[in-house]
Order: sequence, then structure tokens, then C-alpha cells
Amino acid sequence: MIKKLMKPTAKILLLVFAGIVGLSHPAFADDALTKANEAMFTVNNTWMLVSTFLVFIMHLGFATLESGLTRSKNTVNILFKNVSIIAIGLLTYAICGFNLMYPGDSWVFGTWFGFAGFGIASPEGAAGLIEYADGAYTYWTDFAFQAMFAATAATIVSGAVAERIKLNSFLVFSTIFVGLVYPFVGSWKWGGGWLDGMGFYDFAGSTLVHSVGGWGALAGALILGPRLGKYVGGRSKAIPGHSMPLATIGVFLLWLGWFGFNGGSVLSADPGLVSLVFVTTTLAAAAGVIGAMIASNVIQKKPDLSMVLNGSLAGLVGITAGADSVSVFSAIVIGAIAGVLVVLSVIFIDSKLKIDDPVGAISVHLVCGIWGTLAVGIFSADHSFMTQLIGVIAYGIVAFLSAVLIFTVVKATMGLRVSEKEEYMGLDIGEHGMESYAGFQVFAND
Repeated sequence: MIKKLMKPTAKILLLVFAGIVGLSHPAFADDALTKANEAMFTVNNTWMLVSTFLVFIMHLGFATLESGLTRSKNTVNILFKNVSIIAIGLLTYAICGFNLMYPGDSWVFGTWFGFAGFGIASPEGAAGLIEYADGAYTYWTDFAFQAMFAATAATIVSGAVAERIKLNSFLVFSTIFVGLVYPFVGSWKWGGGWLDGMGFYDFAGSTLVHSVGGWGALAGALILGPRLGKYVGGRSKAIPGHSMPLATIGVFLLWLGWFGFNGGSVLSADPGLVSLVFVTTTLAAAAGVIGAMIASNVIQKKPDLSMVLNGSLAGLVGITAGADSVSVFSAIVIGAIAGVLVVLSVIFIDSKLKIDDPVGAISVHLVCGIWGTLAVGIFSADHSFMTQLIGVIAYGIVAFLSAVLIFTVVKATMGLRVSEKEEYMGLDIGEHGMESYAGFQVFAND
């Protein structure tokens, strides 16, 4: 029995010894290093692709959340816009957005504006593969991951202008905003532009994605005006969404997708950093739920599910700028404050400013995006609050004014708002000629 055990043991020891001796030879060592690098390249690239489809799932989350928080007579319209937006985002990003956001050495005006040309094309051979991003991912993976982010900015606008905007007018706005504005301002940080040179930090897009979309949402809501019957006698009238189950499903899908949104922004499968980002991301969301729960109970005297759902999203938006650079405790604080902020903001924007935002997109993405970006300068010793503030202001000015300009031109040329009759009947019938729930009796004032 002892001899039988010794034989395989001896073989293992010999193999280990041979391996040590072999690896000490430069040729063998180089070969082993190459194989290790190739293995890590595969792991990193696979994680980036997994993150890409997690971000893709977020669009289903936006679609169900927005449709749940609006009336059933507008559900087809909401879903149509969300399907169209991702198609527009992907195609415009391929045509010009990617090279506008990442101009490389092709800066035209200082580091404010650059453009590397139309279309996308991977460098040949290893230059587009293992040599593209220090072995982290391929050129094609880089494009696919970033393209998913691009469509998100216009999706944010969709909810704020829901139930009263003309479909074609919205699609034209989305094409210009996603195809030109988003990648242009995005280049200032992620493309190595002037804000990146200043030290501005936005890990996964509290400002670059969420606030930019939020500024577009604010511009659209202001220019469109409120829905019919929203403000009566100077007071805000609640217009409840038709399906809280749909809205809740949407939030859970968004929470799931955010693991790819933030986790993928590590830009590798680094186990330590990806794990930290997962923890800070989900704890901030949880704290956002609790913050919104407490705030809505105190202010509204009742626990409001819509506020709690937006509280989780507020926490996610708030942590997105610093998910990799703040402590776990700081992430909880950032999320909790975001949860309180979103409740205060929704109430203030609706009842005081009288801006009609059916899904609370401005409060979630703009207000909490600003908070999350500034929080990096508060909770991370490596980043300056003043630099973060400069970035917030710069993005706000350009994104808001650009959105106002686009909406104004579209309004003057195509018209922006549907007729009163069409709004009363619902955009599903008026814009699409179909019902979202065929076979059920749906009243015009539902």
C-alpha cells in the first residue's frame, strides 16, 4: 500500500522539479509569461463582454420603469421610444460618436474638441486584440461597452418628456443629442480632454452619463410644459402610473445592470477592484432605499413605493462617480443622502418649480448625479472638490444649452408636442394606432 502511494507522489515531485528547472530557462519563462498574459486577456475581455450585456439589460429596466410610472394609454409609446433609443445610440456611436468621444491624437481645438473620423475599424492583428488596452479587452469590446453607455443618456430624457412629446420629434432630438452632444462632452474626461488634465474624476458616469442626460431631461420638460391636468388652480395634481409591479421590476433590472455599469468600468477583471465596486454600488443603492423610505415617511406621512424605487436609483447614480475610490462606509453615506435628496427634489420640482417630470428622471439623474460627482471631492482624499465642481458646471452649461437649442429648433420645424386631443386619448392610439393591453377596456382618463 505504501509503495502504491509513493509512486504517484514521486511522479508529482519530479514534474514539479522539472517545471522549476524548465521555467528557469529564459525561453520557457517567456513562453509561460505569454500564456499567462493570454489567459488574463481572455478573462478580462470576457468580463467586459459580460458587463456589456448587463448594461444592455438596463434598457429593459428603463422601459419597464417608465411604462409602469406612466398611464396605460401611453405604454406602447414608451416602449417604442426605449427600443428606438438603443438602436439610435448604437448606430450613431458607430458612425461618429466613438471617434468623437475618443479622438486619440486627433484633437482639433486644444483638448476641447477632437475627432478621429467616421466609422469604426479595429487595428489589424494584435494591435486590436491583446495589445489594444494593455491586454484588458479588444477594440470591438471597447466599442460595444461604450456604445451601451451612449444610449443611456437619451433614455433618461425619455421619461421626463413622457406622455406628451411627438414621437418623431423625440427621435430627432435623441439622434443629435446622443450622436453629437454626449460624445463631445464625454471626450473632456474619458477621451483625455481638458477636464481629465485638470484631475476631474467620474469613474462610471454620474456626470458624463446621468447628469448629461438629466440636463437634457430638464430642458425637454421646461420647453414642453406640463401634461394636461397636471396643475389645476396653481396646485399639483398627482397622475399615478398604471403599474407599480412593472416599475418595481424595472428597478430590479436596473440594479442588476448597474453591476455591469460600474463593475465593467474597472475596465478589467481585477478581482479586488471589481469586488469593491460591487460592494460600494449595492450598499449605496440599499442606503438610497432606506434614505428615501425615511424621508417619504417623514414628509408625506406614508411610505411611498415610487419614492423608494427612485431612492434605490438615486443611490446607484450617486455612487457611480466614485464607486472605486470611496470607502464602504462613505458609499453608504453617499447613497443615503442621495435617497433623501431624491425625495426632496421630486417634491420641490413638482410642487414649487411646477416642472412636470412623470418618472422623476431629473431628480434621480441630474440632482443625484451632481451630488455623486461632488461627493467624490468630499469623501476621497485623492480628488479636489473644486475640480469636481468645475466639471459639474462645465457639463451643465454645455449639455443644458445644447439640449435647449436642439429642442427649440425641433419645435420650430417639426413641432414638439402632440395635440390636446391626442394627449387626452393617449399616444398609443394617436402616434401608433394600437393599444398596449388589447382586449381590455381602457378609458381616456386612465
